Amino acid sequence: MKKLTILAIIIDLFIAICFFIFYGPFPYVKNLVISTAMVTKTHQYIAYTFYSEDTVKKVLDQNAYIPLTDDVKLDDIKIDTSIKTTFKDEYEEAILKRDPGNNDYKYVKIKVGKYDAHLVAIYDPAKVHLITAPSFNTGKGAEKITKMCSRLGGEVCINGGMFSDPDGWGSDIPQGYLIKNGKVIWSDRNTKEELIGFTKDNKLLLVKDTAEGAIQKGMRDALQFGPFLIVNGKTMQFASEAGGYDRAARVAIGQRKDGVVLFLVTEGVHTNGPNLKEVTETLELYGAYNAANLDGGTSAQLVVQNKLINTPMNVFGKKINGGRSVVSGFGFIP
Repeated sequence: MKKLTILAIIIDLFIAICFFIFYGPFPYVKNLVISTAMVTKTHQYIAYTFYSEDTVKKVLDQNAYIPLTDDVKLDDIKIDTSIKTTFKDEYEEAILKRDPGNNDYKYVKIKVGKYDAHLVAIYDPAKVHLITAPSFNTGKGAEKITKMCSRLGGEVCINGGMFSDPDGWGSDIPQGYLIKNGKVIWSDRNTKEELIGFTKDNKLLLVKDTAEGAIQKGMRDALQFGPFLIVNGKTMQFASEAGGYDRAARVAIGQRKDGVVLFLVTEGVHTNGPNLKEVTETLELYGAYNAANLDGGTSAQLVVQNKLINTPMNVFGKKINGGRSVVSGFGFIP
């Protein structure tokens, strides 16, 4: 009987501790449980197991944002690949003052919020292209960005687009649209979606359209993701300081008015990293006139000269050696 009493006390204490954690004065725990469950989609029932529908809705509303719907003013982008010697501020100097012997790009380590991050400025947007896995829907097409970048002759590459992930292990099946050299190379729908890519004039085009519609507007290379963070210098507005999409490792792409392309990849894990507000504010500091969010979290990868620069983590905070296999991204290919 004494053992049963001790066991009952332990169980009661465990329940009390769980109750205190989930319902006590720790809003971070509540936000973490709900945000993580709702983002994973297949495990949304977890959120509703511990919290009411109203509570779940309130947390999700904190991460809401107001989409940018303006058309990108491509004429505002005046591509200038010349070497600069004067700079308006420290942020511009950090990316535009070129490294000796490298007139192609500049890598700088920065902070996004309190998190370590990596920024690459690419001076000639004509050399930024969509990169993809060697095959789709074959069961063995997905690649890590290090291998994809090397195979395609790239010097700087990031991951980018969506892919089917039914069991958490990924796949080589893209989702949405992929456009390469003005042609649709993957499509699983015929609806207007957020497309991110470059026109034949090498300007970053952010457009909500079908793939064919985007091509008619001059798109040469594009993938589907989002949301758009900056359009024509106007930044996306967020419902609260939560900053949209909760927290995670982030990947983003932007372009300055002088045509310089920005690749941004941050450190972090699935539920711990910069929010979109912090990413947007950082890109704004470095002069992004148009910018968009790409696939982050466990997929986040930046490769420079065949070296993986960031440290990708899985949802449990464990290092993913060499990064996760994905299907698409953008690369500087000289």
